[in-house]
Amino acid sequence: MFNVLICQNPPIILLKDGTENTQGKAQVISNITACQAVAEAVRTTLGPRGMDKMIVNQKGEMTISNDGATILKKLDIVHPGAKTLVDIARSQDDEVGDGTTSVALIAAEFLKQVKPFVEEGVHPQVIIRSFRKGLQIILKQFDELSVKFSVNDPKLKRELLEKCAATTLSSKIVAHQKDFFAKMVVNAVMQLDELLPMNMIGIKKEKGGALEESLLVAGVAFKKTFSYAGFEMQPKTYENPKIALLNIELELKAEKDNAEVRVDSVDEYQRVVDAEWQILYDKLEKIWKSGAKVVLSKLPIGDVATQYFADRDMFCAGRVQDEDLRRTMQACGGAILTTVSDLGDGNLGRCEHFEERQIGKERYNFFTGCPNSKTVTIILRGGAEQFIEETERSLHDAIMIVRRALKNDSIVAGGGAIEMELSRILRDYSRTIAGKEQLIIAAMAKSLEVIPRQLCDNAGFDATNLLNRLRKRHAEPNGKWFGIDVRLEDISDNYEACVWEPSVVKRNAMIAATEATCLILSVDETIKAPRAQQEQTAAAQSMGMGM
Repeated sequence: MFNVLICQNPPIILLKDGTENTQGKAQVISNITACQAVAEAVRTTLGPRGMDKMIVNQKGEMTISNDGATILKKLDIVHPGAKTLVDIARSQDDEVGDGTTSVALIAAEFLKQVKPFVEEGVHPQVIIRSFRKGLQIILKQFDELSVKFSVNDPKLKRELLEKCAATTLSSKIVAHQKDFFAKMVVNAVMQLDELLPMNMIGIKKEKGGALEESLLVAGVAFKKTFSYAGFEMQPKTYENPKIALLNIELELKAEKDNAEVRVDSVDEYQRVVDAEWQILYDKLEKIWKSGAKVVLSKLPIGDVATQYFADRDMFCAGRVQDEDLRRTMQACGGAILTTVSDLGDGNLGRCEHFEERQIGKERYNFFTGCPNSKTVTIILRGGAEQFIEETERSLHDAIMIVRRALKNDSIVAGGGAIEMELSRILRDYSRTIAGKEQLIIAAMAKSLEVIPRQLCDNAGFDATNLLNRLRKRHAEPNGKWFGIDVRLEDISDNYEACVWEPSVVKRNAMIAATEATCLILSVDETIKAPRAQQEQTAAAQSMGMGM
């Protein structure tokens, strides 16, 4: 007899028990579906007739916004594929400040159009190659379509920038006051230095009053800080004052922190106390003798120092925020000092006028007529807190657009005009090639129509009718700038209508949307570690160790 031994190979375990592992075509389609869900969350916010979203977090804090970047930031998205789209869309906000919703919509539409190809077995790399080829055609056309506005006339240049800002604000909550805020934003950006730093534009919010009561300060303004007794006796306005900027705590307790003193008699203790007072008075005397009339410090200024300055007709403010102190230094000159030993004219700032003024229910300190006026402050007024917060987000987008328009002096028409023209160009190109590439680039061309279509849907227009008319006009020689006109419920030449956007915004949106699409299509497997199980195991181990 023979004994037959059947050897069975044991299973190879690579991943821990409970690990989620999905791969193949199903995983690609799952990622596409998740990205489409993200686009649905922001779809209705696009354009001048876009709707707002109300987002409530776990603490009950409410945010009302139609800004795509804010909505995507507030949503707690857990799907890895959807997170990828959100991160790329938010990079658009970091780079150019606007167009986040457009990136999410275009990328989701790209994925929607290629979903049937994936389901039918077309390899994702074929689709990715076609998309990258289509992107190169788009970027080449951008250079030809963009309109340069390098003008030497400052007045004309300002008008062009105001039109760009007004186009951005037309889709925001302050659309009815877009002309007022467009002028304010352009004035703010034009006062900055060549680098156009965002941190040199301070935005302060004060509830109450109308939006039109918002004001632009050519200098620095900040809310009155915490003050001690004696503050009321200080003057509240100065002409040509010298300004001391300090990072010093001017109160008694600062001299006795972390100190241990052993004494043998009451007289010795009294000498220690007197020394503390003398050190403080020496600091105050040096500040007074420097000629400074306004004293600002990042650290507290106590009641003794406040009364000392009041007796000598000096103004002081302690606990000034670091951002405000630095902007004051940029505007008025001087330096932020950590000692008063070398306080002199060379370290003091100057301005033509200082005033403490009432704005709403708060007092504000104004520094105007600054020698290095490369910083500005916008004080926003309005009703509810959520309304002012959304106004600030709207102005941020407009400021970023004006900055980009100054750095990249070329524009394109908005209202879906540039997307329709690029769609026509891609469609025409697709007819000149054969194979799968033709179908994919044609799908890419169709996807770009999502912007004008969504503008129509959000405004309640007949999207099919208007898109057919747009296609007809863009097929004509002089119809490249025709887009949706939400005011007339019609199509119009948006370049002539001054609906302008910096070309860098649209260019970056196309690049970001294509990159997001290619990245999501290239992922065919997701491995999720059993996080909950790991946490339970760790908790059980810690309990066992405790016992």
